[in-house]
Amino acid sequence: MMERIKSALAWINRKIGPFWTRFQLTRWLIVAFLALIFVISAVGTFEAKTTDVSDLKARLQSSTEIYDVDDKKAGSIAGQKGTYVQFNNISSNVVNAVLATEDRNFYHEPGFSVTGMARGALTTIWYRIRGINASAGGSTLTQQLVKNAFLTQNQTITRKIRELFLAVQVEKEYSKHDILAMYLNNAYFGHGVWGVQDAAEKYFGVDASQLSVNQGAMLAGMLQSPNGYDPLTYPKNAINRRNQVLQNLVNDKKLTQAQADTYASYEIGAADHDVNNSNYNYPYFFDAVINEAISKYDLKEDDILNDGYKIYTTMDQTDQTNLQDDYEDESLNPVGGDSQAASVVMDAKTGGVRAVVGGRGEHNFRDLNRATQMYRSPGSTIKPIVDYAPSLSRGFSYDSELKNEQMSFGTNGYSPSNYNNYTSADVPMYVALENSYNIPAVWLLDQLGVSVGYNAGLKAGLPLTKSDKNLALAIGGVKKGVTPLQMTQAYTSFANGGEMSQAHFITKIVDASGKVIVQAKQKHTRLWSKKVANEMTSMMFGTYTNGTGKSADPYGYDVAGKTGTTEVTGDGSTAMNATDSWAIAYTPDVVVTTWTGYDSNANGESIPAYLSATAGPLMKTTLEQVIPNTEQTQFDVKSVRQKISAADDGASNSSDGVSNTINSIGDEVKQGAEKAWNNVKDGAKAAWSGIRNILGN
Repeated sequence: MMERIKSALAWINRKIGPFWTRFQLTRWLIVAFLALIFVISAVGTFEAKTTDVSDLKARLQSSTEIYDVDDKKAGSIAGQKGTYVQFNNISSNVVNAVLATEDRNFYHEPGFSVTGMARGALTTIWYRIRGINASAGGSTLTQQLVKNAFLTQNQTITRKIRELFLAVQVEKEYSKHDILAMYLNNAYFGHGVWGVQDAAEKYFGVDASQLSVNQGAMLAGMLQSPNGYDPLTYPKNAINRRNQVLQNLVNDKKLTQAQADTYASYEIGAADHDVNNSNYNYPYFFDAVINEAISKYDLKEDDILNDGYKIYTTMDQTDQTNLQDDYEDESLNPVGGDSQAASVVMDAKTGGVRAVVGGRGEHNFRDLNRATQMYRSPGSTIKPIVDYAPSLSRGFSYDSELKNEQMSFGTNGYSPSNYNNYTSADVPMYVALENSYNIPAVWLLDQLGVSVGYNAGLKAGLPLTKSDKNLALAIGGVKKGVTPLQMTQAYTSFANGGEMSQAHFITKIVDASGKVIVQAKQKHTRLWSKKVANEMTSMMFGTYTNGTGKSADPYGYDVAGKTGTTEVTGDGSTAMNATDSWAIAYTPDVVVTTWTGYDSNANGESIPAYLSATAGPLMKTTLEQVIPNTEQTQFDVKSVRQKISAADDGASNSSDGVSNTINSIGDEVKQGAEKAWNNVKDGAKAAWSGIRNILGN
């Protein structure tokens, strides 16, 4: 074998040697190697200098906090964090165990270890040769801290280079005690537990400062594989690993062999204790805040969870608390079972969401938020946006007569019907709106032209598609559907004099260093003139006083708005069942939307068609809680019915005035005639008396 190798090397030397010497390849290889070192150094230095490590401790110490509209703390997002403790509040028993096992030269190295990295590289190569898909460590505690705080877990050369240079930068910025404290507070210990303090509470029910040698050794051993050395699930693995750490302490001269043997004879002593440091007090609102920070301001979820931001929002904690309590009240859920609901409370003037709940039952982090992410048919709640408001802008009025007889439209013979197939003679617009008749709405859109309603819907922020450009749009027949948040935003245009306020949750975001990185600006879009908005409001009062929303009319308060129902189609459809129930109501201060239904109707699930048996109780209660918590600005318009009543009273008074005038004139004529007759009689008497005197004489 050796002869073959020598022969091969000799052949290579004969063939390549002259070429190698002629072109001085050794020098070029040295140049290339030095160039590579230069590039790596330049890139690493740039990475270290452009990554701000000065706020690392503040980020790790601070959970991201969320504040309400009054700048009062509403809660926090813990993320991959536990309860942060300072170095002097961490037992030396766990500190010694970690150093003996993870990085014995921690206090003597500049953030990286050349021997450790070389050993790790050679071990990894050996693993690959043997076909083992594993990588050896070689990173110091500082490098591990940097990896967890700034980098990914991917095993790449680029990541290792960045890790090395960032570690050096961190060592320049912080003391060794600070770095070790940050590492232990940022370490994962299984079962969703982060940080040494919460780990001490979870497994032993003590503070980090009270950990014994035995307990500290077990926690230090878990760092390599939190799940594999989990004492609750794999106690034997945990004991073996703990004993190995105890031996490491002997090798590091922190324990004698006799002491280690004594500790090794102890039981693991771990138990499952409750640890709850969560302040995720308003889950659906906080979910929406995170989603907006990601989608609108390009932040990453990991950064939001772990970088200690202060996020200022539009939340009203009173409204949010009341709304969450309402969702726990079974009496406000007449449908029951697995039915779901969603609610939005929005400031009409600013578009700021005051409260939101996206479902009933157990909440999971960033799960489906039905208030902001669920798309459903809006039913008749779309009529004011695509039918009635556009018609008022084009010459129709609240008392315009609309067709309400059975009829077909277009070349495809589209034939809408009213609830329970009700028809009648022509009806005034406000009556059609109050009672949510379908035929007049479709007839009206047909008169306007579908494009008019379609464009109005797009401008109002509804996610319409070209396939929605047909007469079914008039009564909510849309392909994708809409979210409760989108409908609430659209209705701010009626509450706000024709201007739609853009929905938002976040007003400002401040990073851990105190720098403002997001400053939101309010946005308004004019959809209608103030005259049209006011006339729409005057009609929509009737929804809750005389129409389909009467069961949700809040006691003692005036609201305008619209309800909507999506009726079941196909097999099993009757006049009494539906898939969606909507109620939207507003004052000049606030817009409230409530939706009720099932997540899926695949198995024939349906809800009653009446608001009183679906969203009504929840909507009524919400309005009666929210409105008193606003400025309670009064509407500056009257309802259509009040206008009509006032006009009728005026006509009646006018008629009475004419009658009184005629009667007065008649009395005067009568009195004048009587006076004239009396004068005639008196004159006749006088004349007769004179004649008698003459004759008598």
